[in-house]
Amino acid sequence: MNRGVEVELYRLAYARTGDKGNRLNIAVVCRAPAYYPVLAAELTAARVARLFAPRNPGKVVRYDLPKLSAFNFVLDDVLQGGVNASLGHDGHGKSLSYFLLTARIRVDPALLAAGDATTV
Repeated sequence: MNRGVEVELYRLAYARTGDKGNRLNIAVVCRAPAYYPVLAAELTAARVARLFAPRNPGKVVRYDLPKLSAFNFVLDDVLQGGVNASLGHDGHGKSLSYFLLTARIRVDPALLAAGDATTV
């Protein structure tokens, strides 16, 4: 069990969204390669599904991109039918990457300090 400190994901990674119909993609890119193993362990597809549970995702898949220190999450059925069908203010789901960046991640304080020194 990691007994580190909890920080919001935005301290460890950037995120970007895209959409196609009712499917949302969220790319999560580590701010430092050293964060990749932490996020691989903490930010699972099941956890992302739980975070987005109020939007009733049909399926959440995580694609690992270790050479890029990144992940791509694909969430089905979270855009209320997609941009042309949704009455929501954010039919493209652009704000949902910011929501994901508020997830709390447990990280070793030494790793956090080392990563902060190397991030841009």
